[in-house]
Amino acid sequence: MLEAQLMCQTPLMPLPREGHVFNTAWPLRASDIEPGWRLRIDGVARYLQDAGFDHLDAVSAREEHPAWVVRRTVIDSIKPIEFPGNVEVHRWCSGLSSRWCTMRARLSTANGGLIETEGFWININPNTGLPTRITEQFEALLGETALSNRVRWKQWITASPGPEDESAPFPLRSTDIDVMAHVNNAVYLHAVDAALRARPELHDTATRTVIEYLAPVAPDEKVELRTRHSSDDVHLWFVVDGNVRAQAAVLPLP
Repeated sequence: MLEAQLMCQTPLMPLPREGHVFNTAWPLRASDIEPGWRLRIDGVARYLQDAGFDHLDAVSAREEHPAWVVRRTVIDSIKPIEFPGNVEVHRWCSGLSSRWCTMRARLSTANGGLIETEGFWININPNTGLPTRITEQFEALLGETALSNRVRWKQWITASPGPEDESAPFPLRSTDIDVMAHVNNAVYLHAVDAALRARPELHDTATRTVIEYLAPVAPDEKVELRTRHSSDDVHLWFVVDGNVRAQAAVLPLP
């Protein structure tokens, strides 16, 4: 109950009226659309990655911040984004620290499609693989909208997999691996999409998806997918050698 309250009742920051907000737009891509002509949830994750790099380029910050990893993504699917059409993205900082930040992104379309998201992003030194400081210039820009400059990591999903949960292999493909030689964060959402198709009452309503990336998965590792279907929600765990590497939950929005 406490986990559900945290995940569903934690509000996302509204679009600020002033301060730095990055705006971009592009046509919806057919490769990201499900049979019902809606943007898939893994497509949302890819759009967030693309918007993040476009944002860095727009403010000349990519050279000094070339590598970021996402620790958590929150996706509030409020009204489906439908193909064809253009998706507009507004992206801004909601919370900040010296080495990481929470970035809000709103995806919307002219016909009313709306998905609100927030990602916990860590700035990584590509040579050491460790968190590194955000430059003063970029920190000042992000700070124009940040509600806090003392953001700390706190895990939202506290449930653990048990022996009664469904178990299946989660095979990896060469195309699942990103430039950091880890499984790309959007790939995990393939399993979330599949779980939602088995739950039409969640697939066809407004939901909040929370996915947390606890440790990277390498290309040669064997991943076990554990799934728990409860009356109101779905939990998924991506397990390697008995250790949870990533976890997700989908709940209806209140």
